[in-house]
Amino acid sequence: MEKIPLTREGYDRLDAELRRLKSVERPEIIAAIAEAREHGDLSENAEYHSAKEKQSFIEGRIKELESVISLAEVIDPSKLSGPIKFGATVRLLDEETEEERTYQIVGEYEADIERGRLNIKSPLARALIGKGVGDSVEVRTPGGEKSYEVVEIRYG
Repeated sequence: MEKIPLTREGYDRLDAELRRLKSVERPEIIAAIAEAREHGDLSENAEYHSAKEKQSFIEGRIKELESVISLAEVIDPSKLSGPIKFGATVRLLDEETEEERTYQIVGEYEADIERGRLNIKSPLARALIGKGVGDSVEVRTPGGEKSYEVVEIRYG
């Protein structure tokens, strides 16, 4: 099985979600199912079917998180340096619009483009890997070709 790279923050967030699902949400849904059963005929009991559906989602998410955590390789970006790699925080200049953007390259389970956390498997992250300050990268996006200049690389 292939290891899944995660930052400490990403690992901790997934671990906290797993603990919450197991200790809070799973017991709550079991209680909701038991209560719905007490209402009689299960074939027409919307509360029961809704609770069972939610239970299925929770159990699936627990299995997914357990799998990810078991394969996780926690990488500490503060111990890294050099060209762009996993964990790097990169400031880019859009060569067309002159707009600057900052992204941290993270694993797919902690990626959140709204928070500037770029999936390492994304086209932009793949183009950036191995580049240094001053390098330009060309990336094909749904909106067409984009060119970025690497302005800064930070770790930690």
